[in-house]
Amino acid sequence: MIVIETSRLLLRHYTHEDLHSLYTIFSDPETMTYYPAPFSMQQTQNWIQRNIDRYEHDGFGLWAACLKDSKEFIGDCGLIKQQVNGSTEIEIGYHISKKHWSKGYASEAARACKEYGFGQLGLKKLISIIVPKNMASIRVAEKIGFIKEQEVFIFNKTHYIYSGSKAKD
Repeated sequence: MIVIETSRLLLRHYTHEDLHSLYTIFSDPETMTYYPAPFSMQQTQNWIQRNIDRYEHDGFGLWAACLKDSKEFIGDCGLIKQQVNGSTEIEIGYHISKKHWSKGYASEAARACKEYGFGQLGLKKLISIIVPKNMASIRVAEKIGFIKEQEVFIFNKTHYIYSGSKAKD
């Protein structure tokens, strides 16, 4: 099911058929630099299932990101609930295959998810949780209009919280 369409991308629900394409991304040490370790096949399968469950329970999750023209799977982007300092926040998260880095896909997908969250879901605030050394993700957050809000200790290390709020009508 396609959730969001941009000029170059389709964001759609994950299916179990995405396992091998996603594993290619998640098993790559460079792509997963800011995670504790690259993912195993089982961890990747669990990731897909967690997102399928999120669609049912939350009405959103991370979605498979595919090139619109070729339908090639290039990563994921979407919205997920996170606990930050005792509050439930909605994060825009993304992972793009390194062969597609520096082409603006993460920014395009994240901007579309921001618009979806504020428009379709009526959210008032969105965040991105970013490891301080992850300059590419910081640039994506800034390109979509997020600003650094705070530094927190989450997921066993320090992260920056970038955020954006819905413009007042």
